[in-house]
Amino acid sequence: MLILSYMRIVEAAWSVKRIGMTVESSKESKTPQPDGISHAWRALKHRNFRLFFGGQSISLIGTWMTRIATSWLVYQLTKSPLMLGLVGFSGQIPSFLFAPLAGVIVDRMDRRKVLLWTQALAMLQSLLLAALTLAHRINVTEILLLSVMQGIINAFDMPARQSFMIRMVEDRADLQNAIAINSSMVNAARLIGPSLAGILIAATNEGWCFLIDGVSYIAVIASLLMMRIRHEELQAHGTTMAEQLRQGWEYVTQSVPIRNILMLFALLSLMGWPFMVLMPVFAAEVLKGGAHTQGFLMGAVGVGALASALVLAVRKSVRGLTKIIPIGACVFGIGLIAFGFSHSLWLSLPIMLVTGFGMMQGITSSNTILQTLVDEKMRGRVMSYYTMAFVGMAPFGSLFAGALARAVGAQNTVIVSGIACICGAIWFFTRLPRIRKEIRPIYERLGIIPIRQPALVEEAAEN
Repeated sequence: MLILSYMRIVEAAWSVKRIGMTVESSKESKTPQPDGISHAWRALKHRNFRLFFGGQSISLIGTWMTRIATSWLVYQLTKSPLMLGLVGFSGQIPSFLFAPLAGVIVDRMDRRKVLLWTQALAMLQSLLLAALTLAHRINVTEILLLSVMQGIINAFDMPARQSFMIRMVEDRADLQNAIAINSSMVNAARLIGPSLAGILIAATNEGWCFLIDGVSYIAVIASLLMMRIRHEELQAHGTTMAEQLRQGWEYVTQSVPIRNILMLFALLSLMGWPFMVLMPVFAAEVLKGGAHTQGFLMGAVGVGALASALVLAVRKSVRGLTKIIPIGACVFGIGLIAFGFSHSLWLSLPIMLVTGFGMMQGITSSNTILQTLVDEKMRGRVMSYYTMAFVGMAPFGSLFAGALARAVGAQNTVIVSGIACICGAIWFFTRLPRIRKEIRPIYERLGIIPIRQPALVEEAAEN
């Protein structure tokens, strides 16, 4: 009841704001729409996206609480960086194995129904984890098995969620803003969730974090059921799933922009993002703290990422985002190197702000470009490969980070990761001219940039 009341309040508050905007626009009908803050939230004018925003803003807090609680529980049970890497591997490897197949299924089914199933199963997984932990019967084997279950769910949930975004935002011009707002929501939860988890773990135990997460899924399920979505006209598929898998692979590999973005993010996922797995080691051994220290570090990453997403939300167009991808990767790498050298919490926190900012600049920019470029009939399959690059490579990175940290220490591992991210950014910079050449005709067709006049092109070629 509290969750449904919250979502009704969100809807009512926006209705009041919309009435105010209508009255204001009637007074100044000849005045251009304001930029800045109002422009940054324009995707919320779509009712379905507002419902999604309300439900997800609750559920994601619980999700981040579970992530922190899981890593801290594993570390408390084992005191092993390698085991942290193994748990991370088990939760993410299903995305690598099943994401391409999930993309085909998402393109063949009603995406809202897929999301309803994934959210219901994720709720069950969190409640099982809570029951075992609160009963003091949890062990590492059970955590591994439940992590695998969540990984399989995520393999289907992420491409379905990304593909469903365009159906919640009817005006394609607002899609970039919706993606940026979604990133803001994720990172606001990244800020709040770890902080709450640190406090709750210190006061009670990890089980309550899992329980809150399980209950929070009700908000997402309710928001999906309340949406007014036109019936999705599914295309008749005369080809087999194997043939559709092949078509998806060819589409991704033959597109220069899509292929290069996915290759960079596969590298970042393999070498950069597994630093999250080592957070308990940094909190307990390097910074001499506890669960609350880990919460502060994750919260700092969330603040930086939230600021980054808000900066991108103010943008009016996708133009210029291609150069932000390597810049973000470079900033991310520099932040990791600095974090590896830090022995002070008060120095590590601002470093994590910068790291989170760079990380989110790349993630949101790449997601926006991919969603803009992809053909609708291939959307599920392309976003499944995005899931594979973004999440699917991370398990190998988690194992690598855990093993390397055991051999040379967590700090040296993070420094090596940062260097690899910077190298990837430099490589992507060298590919930008060809990427932009391939993107331009698509942007012209969509009306994002003006079409070049043939006469002007010929004149420029002659000169």
